Amino acid sequence: MDYIKIRFGSDFGTSDSGYEKSIEDMFRSVSPMFSLSERAWKPQMDIYETPQEVIVLAEVAGIDKENLEVEISSRAIRIRGNREEIPRVESATYRLAEIQYGTFERILYLPAPIDTDKVSASYLNGFLQIRLAKISSDKTQKITITDG
Repeated sequence: MDYIKIRFGSDFGTSDSGYEKSIEDMFRSVSPMFSLSERAWKPQMDIYETPQEVIVLAEVAGIDKENLEVEISSRAIRIRGNREEIPRVESATYRLAEIQYGTFERILYLPAPIDTDKVSASYLNGFLQIRLAKISSDKTQKITITDG
């Protein structure tokens, strides 16, 4: 059985500046093939929740499971991967080329704190599904009041 790599962390600080990313996103909207650095893309993702868990669904068709990496903290999730480019036919004239290749990274902030000990991930038909158990908010704790 193959496993999807899941790492746990507390901080997902990025070294990229917001200004550089916004310029790159602006030009990518004109032409998806444009990138200031290496080619990067952003797969479509859904986040939804039930009373017990938060579910993240990522559309990552064409990516081998070995090229996916997931990092979890109690409030965020980072999903990274790489989709290898299919060799182009040299003598062909392409009329449409919308499929994006290369690396991607998405950091998603979760709507509720999660229990990092109760996480599962599965990959089927091009969709990565990550199930994150919520930390129960109905736990009560008695606090002792001290003098002074």
